[in-house]
Amino acid sequence: MLEQVSTKRFHLVSGETNLPLAEEIADQLGEKLCDTNLAEFANGELHCRFGESVRGSDVFILQSHCTNGAFSVNDAIMQQLIMVDAARRASAKRITVVCPFYGYGRQDRKAEGREPITAKLVANLFMTAGATRLVSVDLHSGQIQGFFDGPVDHLTAMPVLVDWMSSNLEGDVTVVSPDAGRAKVAERYANVLGADLAIVHKRHVKGVKNAVEAGEVVGDVEGRTCVLIDDMIDTGGTLVAAANAVAEQGAGHVLAAATHGLFSGPAIERISGSAIEKVVVTNTLPLPADKQIDKIEVVSIAKIIADALGAVFEDTSVSEIFGGANQH
Repeated sequence: MLEQVSTKRFHLVSGETNLPLAEEIADQLGEKLCDTNLAEFANGELHCRFGESVRGSDVFILQSHCTNGAFSVNDAIMQQLIMVDAARRASAKRITVVCPFYGYGRQDRKAEGREPITAKLVANLFMTAGATRLVSVDLHSGQIQGFFDGPVDHLTAMPVLVDWMSSNLEGDVTVVSPDAGRAKVAERYANVLGADLAIVHKRHVKGVKNAVEAGEVVGDVEGRTCVLIDDMIDTGGTLVAAANAVAEQGAGHVLAAATHGLFSGPAIERISGSAIEKVVVTNTLPLPADKQIDKIEVVSIAKIIADALGAVFEDTSVSEIFGGANQH
């Protein structure tokens, strides 16, 4: 008669867009990254083959959906999908996709007629490929959690960003939301820091992507240390417009904090020429050498992700890591 002794096995797998973060997470967990033998054929098709058996394992497949060199955001998503499919066909017991930055998160609704909801499409693709759980950090909108038809662990970079602010902000502090849509998140930061809250009214320039105009500032910023809070910095248009508006209202110091630093297109030039003294972001996305300027500081989110993956593997609470503050 056969007797089965159940032993859970953990495998952490990473795509190519943010290997330093993956290696840091593995170190935090006391694990090694599973060899994936990632390759690209001459015609651009992607391929992988796990270097060891993952049968019956909990497999965590990490990839930030971003451009990295010649690798596009679409390549990143496709590579992760291929790894998910490989794990499913190799009889992994449970497959968790770990997306520190979730691609297409801003396309979470139809803003106008005849548009896609691509954030939902991406979730569908992962489900179809064989993923059973999603882990991500500071999704652009909380509703994306409902796009994935399975458990979603929505982490937040708030603990590491608050630690940085507590050590670096001096004097009377005002947390500033660069637009009304981020006001709730900014309020959470203000409450934790014991700071005041201000909001900048933003107007999108119709028909022009990534073009914004900052309007009036609602709240007390004069003579105060103002820190702008956002989930991501892409071209920097929203952030810089808000920073300059706050500076014009007499702010003593202007800083900014965001989870995801994309820094696309003119972002670095805009930030360099703005009133912002310092921008702090996490390493959910790699920061290329040509974008590393004195104004930008990177803090690590590896421990938060590692703790969450450990909790998922051990079937314990992820929310308790944040004291419930990740539910937003």
